[in-house]
Amino acid sequence: MSLARARGVVIVGVDGLLVDIEAYLSQGLPGMNIVGLPDTAVAESRDRVKAAVLNSNLPWPSERRITVGLSPASVHKRGAFLDLGIALAILRSHGALGEVNDAVAIGELALDGQVRPVRGVLMAALAVQRAGASTILVPHSQVSEAQLVPDLKVVGVSCLNDAVAWCRGEHFDVEPIAQEEADDPVVPDLSDVRGQAGARVALEIAAAGGHHLGFMGSPGVGKTMLAERLPGILPPLDDDLAVEVTAIHSVAGSLIRGQSLMRLPPFQAPHHTATTAALIGGGSHFVRVGMVTLAHGGVLCLDEAAEFDRTVLDSLRQPMESGVVTIARTGFQAQLPARFQLVMASNPCPCGKFVGTGADCSCTSLVRRRYFSRLSGPLLDRIDIRVTLDRPTLAQLQDAEVENSAMVAARVLLARERATARYQHCPWKVNAHVPGPYLRRHFPLKSDANDLLNRDAVKLSLRGADRVMRVAWTIADLRGHDQPTVSDVAAALTYRDGNGAWQAA
Repeated sequence: MSLARARGVVIVGVDGLLVDIEAYLSQGLPGMNIVGLPDTAVAESRDRVKAAVLNSNLPWPSERRITVGLSPASVHKRGAFLDLGIALAILRSHGALGEVNDAVAIGELALDGQVRPVRGVLMAALAVQRAGASTILVPHSQVSEAQLVPDLKVVGVSCLNDAVAWCRGEHFDVEPIAQEEADDPVVPDLSDVRGQAGARVALEIAAAGGHHLGFMGSPGVGKTMLAERLPGILPPLDDDLAVEVTAIHSVAGSLIRGQSLMRLPPFQAPHHTATTAALIGGGSHFVRVGMVTLAHGGVLCLDEAAEFDRTVLDSLRQPMESGVVTIARTGFQAQLPARFQLVMASNPCPCGKFVGTGADCSCTSLVRRRYFSRLSGPLLDRIDIRVTLDRPTLAQLQDAEVENSAMVAARVLLARERATARYQHCPWKVNAHVPGPYLRRHFPLKSDANDLLNRDAVKLSLRGADRVMRVAWTIADLRGHDQPTVSDVAAALTYRDGNGAWQAA
């Protein structure tokens, strides 16, 4: 047989794409050529594959010309995912191997024939499952990761000979690898925060409704401490989201070996020198995952937000609304998930003392205005809850009766269950994701609450009025109200104003 096929997977953005691998032997000058938009790593596989086959004591068609085609040919292929599949296709093309069935093979080949691990095995396994294939061959050190996908037969191979033996139906022994279970990440507890009762309530409301949150205050008042404790009061990720988030981190290479599904919402806190490409994602020839995608399903914390470059901050405006990031380049376009919850923490001025009367502040009005203007109006308009933190008193710092994260998380979970029941026939699960027109049409406010919102709506943008309504629904869920009352709407308006210290948006 001079033409044979196998299947592999490549990662495009954060999605897996099944690739049909064809190997054709023809007369001509001996050599090997790979077509189908391979990158350097894929093109170099011809040398890795040949060395792996020969060092595995398997036959190589040295007197024939080998053409390897990767389909779909219009998609760029990158990485070493396809090494094992290419080797199996070539072996079958000259009769050294039987039918590969519907198995999909992924793995990098070492020159001695060993199968090395690759990034994104979980995403590859998901792609195989979606394509309807039943079996996947993976590096034996990554079997546990691929087994996170249900209803998929996972075969671990340590070398090329193991894969060949499996394809021939022969028995082979793979030395088991002791998988050490990764320790659960330590999440700071809310009981560490003393004082800041108003900010704690705002954090609880943000967690219950999935709202974006902004903290402003002088240095050391607890802005960062509160933001770091938000994942600890969020509900665990459900099965579908946990698989998606774990797969994203697998592609990015940040998944700890031995880690099971990520149930804790991820927390990403980029440094204020981060570039737009680092935050959003990018790449000229292939997609690189940004921190907003790594924060998908969790929290993106921008500490010292006013120190970020304004263009970097404004690049968040679109994903904050849509929950996705579209990376468009000349040769490709990719859409990455980015449904994160933003928490911004900022000082009011460069010296950080312009709070209250601002008597201790040494900054001029021009310096303060220039500093805070990095947070543009359209960006602030997307922040649902804004809180100004004051320095706690000595009595508040010595208060021993402080709720811990578990107590707050129980109330958050109950509020989310109320919202889920309300939107059971809708694609949304939290109030922050529900479009304003849908809320007004299907879940209108009571007349007195609506009148209060309309009176204050003249100070807000239309988006701002919608966000106040969503926050009011979250407050009602926390208080156990069937509909937002006047007090719920009044509280939402107060959080929108941020005690007057935030610029009007």
